Amino acid sequence: MRVPDKPVDEAARLEALHRLNVLDTEPEERFDRLTRLARRVFNVPIAVVSLVDTERQWFKSAAGLDVIETPRDVSFCGHAILGDQILMICDAVLDERFYDNPLVLGDPGIRFYAGCPLKVANGDKVGTLCLIDTLPRVLSDDERELLRDLAAMAEQELVAVQLATMDELTLLSNRRGFEALARHGLAYCRQWGRPATLLFFDLNEFKQINDTYGHAEGDLALKAFADVLRIAFRESDVIGRLGGDEFVVLLTGSDCVYIAAIMARLQALLDERNASASRGYAIRFSVGQIEYDPQHHDSVASLLLDADRAMYIHKQTLKRG
Repeated sequence: MRVPDKPVDEAARLEALHRLNVLDTEPEERFDRLTRLARRVFNVPIAVVSLVDTERQWFKSAAGLDVIETPRDVSFCGHAILGDQILMICDAVLDERFYDNPLVLGDPGIRFYAGCPLKVANGDKVGTLCLIDTLPRVLSDDERELLRDLAAMAEQELVAVQLATMDELTLLSNRRGFEALARHGLAYCRQWGRPATLLFFDLNEFKQINDTYGHAEGDLALKAFADVLRIAFRESDVIGRLGGDEFVVLLTGSDCVYIAAIMARLQALLDERNASASRGYAIRFSVGQIEYDPQHHDSVASLLLDADRAMYIHKQTLKRG
């Protein structure tokens, strides 16, 4: 068996995949409809929308298959994303890459595979729409074209999911998108015993900005603060806008020294932005900082609640001071 190579742009590809906010989400009819259609049109027992993650392939929809993921090392789709065209394996037992693959020798007994790479806007290949049969076969030119059409529909649905998890004004994750990404981050920290910290930001006197300068100016203030967050924090940190003037950042694997340094950097960047702008007001914030405790925080929501309370205490302290 040949383990699939990693694409040369693997880091960017994984970042694009995770930005979709679709991994480990519940089944959705929009994808299930596509895989049911593919099974029926191609007369195959299995059709899958597969997303290739770091160490696994995860199935957003798997018509005819009971599992929701398999290791990446044994995946056919890991090979398919290495190219731009459909990867077609007419008979897996005759292919040196797959003849002894456990998915060929055991369940589901793959003999035929055809996977069309799924691309996002920047061209990164995040997974495939694939067909699987337990008998050898070949796709005709017309059938390959149809598979490409169905894959294009799957790509459109992935974009729709991403848009539903993005804040339109700031282009940060919205609450739904942040919670989806944060669940992944906390699961990683639980598994490997790494620390995690949630920062909950609220802009001070934001209502006054709207009332004095208008909502258009208020939107510019929100976008400016979002830009500063994006610059100050790492790409691996999860940044979101929960709504209104509330922003959150989840930092994983960071100690208190790093967090203190990055908060100082954030304040310096914001001071610089305030000094260079001729707005008549300054953007300031209150922040609640909570360390993730797996024994106490059983969900992202409970962590958010504690951080919100800490932010409120900080805001009241600033008012008294």
